[in-house]
Amino acid sequence: MNTEPIPATVTLDRIRVVLSHPSHPGNIGAAARAMKTMGLSRLVLVNPKAFPDVQADAMATGATDLLVQAEVVSSLAEALSGTVLAMAMTARRRELAVPALWARDGAAELVTMAATGDVALVFGNETSGLSNDELAMCRRWAMIPVNAEFSSLNLAAAVQVMCYELRLATLDPGLPPAISGAGEIASHDEVERLIAHIERAALSSEFLDPASPKRFVPRLRRLFSRAAPEKEEVAILRGLFAALEKAASNPICRK
Repeated sequence: MNTEPIPATVTLDRIRVVLSHPSHPGNIGAAARAMKTMGLSRLVLVNPKAFPDVQADAMATGATDLLVQAEVVSSLAEALSGTVLAMAMTARRRELAVPALWARDGAAELVTMAATGDVALVFGNETSGLSNDELAMCRRWAMIPVNAEFSSLNLAAAVQVMCYELRLATLDPGLPPAISGAGEIASHDEVERLIAHIERAALSSEFLDPASPKRFVPRLRRLFSRAAPEKEEVAILRGLFAALEKAASNPICRK
């Protein structure tokens, strides 16, 4: 594994700022401005209510280039495709969620992982935030330590805070040395395919009742969020479940 430090500009280029279902175009423009001031440039929008929009252009104030090159997708799964880590920003604890990080620690972890591939920082809708399903798709989640008596933070302001923390982390990351012989971290897509494979095997073996509450997959996501599996580990598990499925389909093995 290459242990040479990666320039801050390269690291920031690997960070996607994802706005899921933003309802106010002005916030999109203000978020783009916040990103550009801190050296980030990759903006991904999931089903924006209004985009492109003149209000977004006006609020961008010199960062319209980020709006022009922004990627618009229809689902969070598309926005996270190809990433090695997705971190959600949320203000409240959710059921089955992995332990939370404070904003500064979360930014440091994103920068660490950006050394291995693309990462995503995910923000929810201005009114309702991220849904439980969206949060479950992110391996980690973080909170900004706001005033508990007045915790309402504008979307663009939250983006500004986190972009500042990301830039600070690249300037003084304090990263531990790379582990000799460590494997490459599995991407979001690879882990999602593994989870789908396990679910399929659980259903076909009748371990999982299709009519039971849908808690199986969220718990698997939580498990793999904590584990941060490597590509080779995912391949081993996929091979194991494929072998088990093959054996289960053999009439001789069922006797």
